Amino acid sequence: MRARIGILEMIGLGATLIFALPVGMFGLNALLDGRTFLGGALLVVAVLMVLLPQKLTTPGDVPSKLAEATIGKAVKDPEGDDARRTREE
Repeated sequence: MRARIGILEMIGLGATLIFALPVGMFGLNALLDGRTFLGGALLVVAVLMVLLPQKLTTPGDVPSKLAEATIGKAVKDPEGDDARRTREE
């Protein structure tokens, strides 16, 4: 099963990656230079920067989730329409 993400979530992920990638790259460089604790800690921080916003819901996320739910009900999925047409025919 493939997880679908909306446009707002995709923009949020892109913004998160702008900050998480430099932290991860610095952590990887530190790890390769022999500073294992610093490098490992920064890699963990970079991974958490990406994963936590995807899993946690904050009060600021509520309006966007409501907007996505409303848009999802108002706009029909074209793939679903095609599948329904083939079943009817």
